[in-house]
Amino acid sequence: MKKILTTAILCAGLFSFTACSDFLDEKPKSQLTTVGYYTTEAQALANVNYLYRTGAIRQIASAPSAYVGSFASITGLLTGYFLNSYEGQEIVCKYSRELNRQQYTMQISGTMDGIWDACYKAINVSNAAIKSIPDIKMEEAVSTRLIGEAKFFRAFNYFYLVKTFGAVPFYTEPYVIAENMELERTATETIYAQIEADLKEATDVLPAAKFADNSHRITRYAAAMMLTSVYMQQGKYADAAQYAKIVIDSPHKLIQNDDLKMNSAFNKLRSTDDLDEVIYAQEYDNAVNTSDWFPTYAFNSSAVSVFGTYSIFERVYGPVDEFLNVYDKNDLRVQQNQFFHWEYTNPNTGATWSSKNAGCWYYYDEDALLSTGKGTKDWNIFRYAEALLDGAESIVQSQGVTAEAAGYLAQVQARADMEGKTAGQIAADLQKLSKQAFIEACWTERLREFPLEYKIWDDCVRTGKFPVISKTEAGRVYYVDLIGAQNASGATFKETDLLWPISVNEMQRNPRLTQNSGYSSK
Repeated sequence: MKKILTTAILCAGLFSFTACSDFLDEKPKSQLTTVGYYTTEAQALANVNYLYRTGAIRQIASAPSAYVGSFASITGLLTGYFLNSYEGQEIVCKYSRELNRQQYTMQISGTMDGIWDACYKAINVSNAAIKSIPDIKMEEAVSTRLIGEAKFFRAFNYFYLVKTFGAVPFYTEPYVIAENMELERTATETIYAQIEADLKEATDVLPAAKFADNSHRITRYAAAMMLTSVYMQQGKYADAAQYAKIVIDSPHKLIQNDDLKMNSAFNKLRSTDDLDEVIYAQEYDNAVNTSDWFPTYAFNSSAVSVFGTYSIFERVYGPVDEFLNVYDKNDLRVQQNQFFHWEYTNPNTGATWSSKNAGCWYYYDEDALLSTGKGTKDWNIFRYAEALLDGAESIVQSQGVTAEAAGYLAQVQARADMEGKTAGQIAADLQKLSKQAFIEACWTERLREFPLEYKIWDDCVRTGKFPVISKTEAGRVYYVDLIGAQNASGATFKETDLLWPISVNEMQRNPRLTQNSGYSSK
């Protein structure tokens, strides 16, 4: 399968480049000259390709440092259920877990700058593509597809900004000089309307194909999955159910277990690219775009004596023991070498690692750690399991408990069940639940299914609830109002914890900006 990252697809067909191997390493000129660079089909493709590896996607699916993960990993620390073992140095992690970052606005402005700058850079490239591509001579099908992809990424980046900062400057025309970006914050309702419009059009025009079968380009189903998330974030559950159904009825499907050990579905998701379950992923390979430090996140610092390929290992996003009690004892996902692990033996040297705190087996990349020192496993952004859970919850939120919704949730639960219960048996029990109990079952299943994919904080904000996981009874979870609840580190959530501060640096550049409540402007 050809990938966007490889020179094969970049040099194929109608497009000709003199330095193909360096193509995606170059920054598109449109970042500076906008529409002036969009004169040929090749230039349009170059700029749209750039969107696949910049902006919000890098805030989720990157491992930029041995000591701290992507920004999305930092948001999960707010719950206290996950820790960064190097938070003494990476203070944004410490301030997040302790829920006191409001006192340190200046100290975390660098992190905020990174999100702001990257997302707006992607938005500007998207705006230029959407404006300019219709005037470039090319086949209509190619033009329509590239515009659809650009609209997906514009929506993706605005959605990430709104979830992070709330109201932000909003524009749909490309800018040429920085002064044009001195805009006031726009109400989130206006931005959400544009996000919805962009994703609806992308869903209508992009190919109805699996991600891997579409040369790893955005598909109708990736756009529908994103739109489902957008609707759920706003509480528009009837609309969310409609678009989740598009994905559920697609050629994507859950990967199944061949056994309950190393050939489980969860080990396949960890080790194998291009699975039918993957709706959208960030690509990595060992030449153009490696996964950087991701493989080292599987262990803690003592693992440095076990491997010769990396000089640093840190548990940048490790679960506390209390979080692991979210799982029933018979849940496959909490067993050794599924999502987590506590011991490891290097098969080449016999050197061993063990830890009383769970390491993140989901990040283990065998080739990188044992031989190459280059991570190549793609990072899954959306999986079919999420479509099933979104569909189940959205249906029940908008219609009540139905057999269809129970069937969706049961598929996810059955795959993780070690006692041999079928999806049909589980669904029959689920249909007996009250509406609220079923909804909370969906929330709990999201905690169990995506523990290391950085989804927990978005779910807390969307639902306005905090999951209280029993310290003594495996599998028992109940939900309380988020504001006023204590996180797993004993800190109390405030209204101001729901958003991050606008960077002080950005406020100095743009005097028309106002700061989020609770944070200093200097």
